[in-house]
Amino acid sequence: MPTALITGITGQDGSYLAEFLLEKGYRVVGVVRRSSTTPYERISHLVDRVELVSADLLDQTSLTDAVTEFEPDEIYNLAAQSFVQTSWNQPVLTGEFTALGVTRMLEAMKKAAPKARFYQASSSEMFGKVHESPQRESTPFYPRSPYGVAKVYGHWITVNYRESFGLYAVSGILFNHESPRRGLEFVTRKVTDAVARIKLGRAKEVKLGNLDSRRDWGFAGDYVDAMWRMLQTDEPDDYVIGTGHTCSVRDLCETAFKCVGLDYREHVIQDPKFFRPAEVDLLVADPSKARDNLGWTPKVSFTALVEMMVEADLERQRARV
Repeated sequence: MPTALITGITGQDGSYLAEFLLEKGYRVVGVVRRSSTTPYERISHLVDRVELVSADLLDQTSLTDAVTEFEPDEIYNLAAQSFVQTSWNQPVLTGEFTALGVTRMLEAMKKAAPKARFYQASSSEMFGKVHESPQRESTPFYPRSPYGVAKVYGHWITVNYRESFGLYAVSGILFNHESPRRGLEFVTRKVTDAVARIKLGRAKEVKLGNLDSRRDWGFAGDYVDAMWRMLQTDEPDDYVIGTGHTCSVRDLCETAFKCVGLDYREHVIQDPKFFRPAEVDLLVADPSKARDNLGWTPKVSFTALVEMMVEADLERQRARV
């Protein structure tokens, strides 16, 4: 039974990845931060099937101890300060978690499990002010937020540890991937949750920023499959993961409100406070390398994804009655 260690197991991607690996017969160990509460909502159905260890991306010793204790075959570094807007309010903390946290995990692996295979969660936000469309593995980075800058550091430090120390370490440059487990602060869940509340008469409007921003949106459950596939190849390499299709925030709103028979134009209000200091207008992936080398293709369409999220939020809101 191979052992996988996941940082960020309580997050959206971590919960789907844990499910995926358990189905494949893995022993799954999740790294969680010490807390007086137990925010395990996304993995509540898995807590009896996974092992949890207390460690922190800000603390080198705890990470090295965790890797030493469990001797993982695969390490998935998904933990980060992952919300772009928050990175403007907390840029230093974002750098500590999202950039230097990667170095600490790689150091722990180098010292305690150098034969393991390491996956780093890179991000399409690294492309930022894009130099070409669609974006591929060779596209230059031009990040437009502290989050994007921190992700670029995490990406390149992974490349450097791979090339300098011979570690099996890869980065998956994932474009936007969503699900019913997405945090409410992200625009997709903000919209689908608002749709549910408006449909049930608990709200009348939702305030958003730039409706013309375009993103390549896919389903998080599809993308964890790509993460795993990256660690099964003979040679470590980096991959862009996305659908290759782009939709605007306006398209998102129209699709989500249409699910419940409403017109988004009657409920969506643009609010300048939700605009980013530096906008990223267009991100769209060229996932052909992942398709050709990994045999990976996304299964859930944009429309099906939005419908899934709206239905889940309707169910969640109804349960609160």
